[in-house]
Amino acid sequence: MSKNQQYVRFDKVDKSYDGKVLVVKDLNLDIAEGEFVTMLGPSGSGKTTCLMMLAGFETPTNGEIYLDSNPISNIPPHKRGIGMVFQNYALFPHMTVYENLAFPLKVRKIPKDEIDKKVDKVLSMVSLTGFEKRMPGQLSGGQQQRVAVARALVFDPKVVLMDEPLGALDKNLRESMQYEIKHIHESIGVTVVYVTHDQGEALTMSNRIAVFNDGKVQQLSSPDELYEAPVNSFVAEFIGENNTFSGEVVDVSKEKCKVKLNSGNEIIANPIRVKSNGEKTMVSLRPERAIINPEDKMDNKHKGKIEEVIYHGDHTRVRLNLLGNNEFILKIPNSSARMDIKVGNEIKVGWNSQDSRALDPKQ
Repeated sequence: MSKNQQYVRFDKVDKSYDGKVLVVKDLNLDIAEGEFVTMLGPSGSGKTTCLMMLAGFETPTNGEIYLDSNPISNIPPHKRGIGMVFQNYALFPHMTVYENLAFPLKVRKIPKDEIDKKVDKVLSMVSLTGFEKRMPGQLSGGQQQRVAVARALVFDPKVVLMDEPLGALDKNLRESMQYEIKHIHESIGVTVVYVTHDQGEALTMSNRIAVFNDGKVQQLSSPDELYEAPVNSFVAEFIGENNTFSGEVVDVSKEKCKVKLNSGNEIIANPIRVKSNGEKTMVSLRPERAIINPEDKMDNKHKGKIEEVIYHGDHTRVRLNLLGNNEFILKIPNSSARMDIKVGNEIKVGWNSQDSRALDPKQ
């Protein structure tokens, strides 16, 4: 059986709360059956509003949302077959773990023996077998979040929506829960739509990520493509650490362009969003793509002065003053020789033009 590539579909969806300002603008987004898609973006970018429209707690101002080819805008939330996991768990405090998990099944008039089987299955999935009689107040934050995930899965929903579900957990627990949710998704293949403002979380968990800004999807790509090949300056800045240079295109061919920087220096870049001489551009370069003591064949080689050195265990983070950019970051693996990495020293840095992307500075 082939999977529906448009299992969840936003078709020309707008959302306005006041009739004037659109918080979501002309959204067209397809999510395949069984996919894990994360909506990522800063506060106010429209990602949570999209999730709430899919859940049925908000209605689109224009356009339509489809689930398995059926329009759902007029279907109430409890009839959409969608599971929800919130940041604050939203467990019933006066009910045991078993009663919390049985609740969505009782509402659906499922027989008692089948409820028992489904609750057992989902507890084992989240590694909480034996916790049936506990009250939510007797559980740790991580355990409560697992119960919340189990409750969203127990009635075999068509889609599971997760709104910043790990936001209240501490760093270590948060990271282990990321892998846990990812593994649950891989084992049962349910379609997941996840909302977060944490880019590391999005990169870790998702098949594809939709980066939101100003009510629009700026880029929808796999994690590696999003990181390695951002299509505009917003995505380049928002995902991961990034070195940037502002300047003007002075020469452009198919695969390379020469950019004159505001400092007067010239660099060679990959012309992603520039076409002609005289265009303003922002050149994006990931810190790990630049190396010290570059080979002769590299088409960008420049001297920089070391301003700061910070040891990070597996790598050393070096801040340079390079080509007029006082915030140029290098990440050097700690297995490398680091003889000349001292504040005040001058070092030679290089990178390939294909790794530095000339983008539109306004986007």
